[in-house]
Amino acid sequence: MIDPTDSPWQKSARHFSATASPARSAKATWHTPTISLASIPSPSSPLIFGGGPIALRWYGVLLAGGILLAVWITRRQFAQRGLDPVHVASIAMWLVPFGVVGARLYHVATDWELFSGHLDRLLTLQQRGLGIYGALLGGALGGYIGARRSGVRPLTLLDCAVPGVALAQAVGRFGNYFNQELFGGPTSLPWGLEIDSAHRPSGYEQYATFHPTFLYESIWNLVVFAALTTLARRRWRTLPAGTIVASYFALYSFGRFWVEGLRIDTAHQLGPLRLNQVVALAVFVAALAVLWLLRRRQLARV
Repeated sequence: MIDPTDSPWQKSARHFSATASPARSAKATWHTPTISLASIPSPSSPLIFGGGPIALRWYGVLLAGGILLAVWITRRQFAQRGLDPVHVASIAMWLVPFGVVGARLYHVATDWELFSGHLDRLLTLQQRGLGIYGALLGGALGGYIGARRSGVRPLTLLDCAVPGVALAQAVGRFGNYFNQELFGGPTSLPWGLEIDSAHRPSGYEQYATFHPTFLYESIWNLVVFAALTTLARRRWRTLPAGTIVASYFALYSFGRFWVEGLRIDTAHQLGPLRLNQVVALAVFVAALAVLWLLRRRQLARV
């Protein structure tokens, strides 16, 4: 069914799709998504492997893979600047744990009603429960500590790290796909995401396909990654320290603001905006102000 409030561009892309639920077995089984030509199919399971004492989830594997990619890109950025890439591993030992803790604390603080009276959920990370802005703040703090201990200038570290962070986010967002979470409103576009009825929010049970916001944000993060790596390769010698990281915050927050506005999951509202939209807008403005100040100081020294 198509919502009569859909815009004309949405109505013009009506499609038909069908999904099938694979039979479940009590034995350990491998789970792979079904394939549909009319829309993006929903995954058959959030598990890569499960059914026994060990369960391996896509969410965790993609998160870990993203972190490894970020470390690899950071090493390349270090080498490009003539810094010793060996330092990256020791710095990551501080940056990654602080980032994960910051991400969890941000989620708990902004969704406390989910944890009030259920403190056992604080350490349950298998599904949604990591806030990116908390991860960035915590990671920056951990990175600062690690950089100082390794004799690397903290702003230089952050400039080297953020391209990899953008790439890691592009990979990690697919965890939301496998969990069937954080999707947008109903759509009839040919790239609409099929969502199983058990995962559809109240009031949306009659719709079958939704905006794949995980994909929108993943694509935007790839654009951010490409822009930052190009900027770093061409201008790192002349740009003031901190320019790359400020550019990351401005670019990422710009895209996040619009993607967040498409989502229909429960969220705190501040007027017409969702909480994360307000945070994204504030970070975007702050990042632009930092870029302006860095540029002004650079010109004053000429």
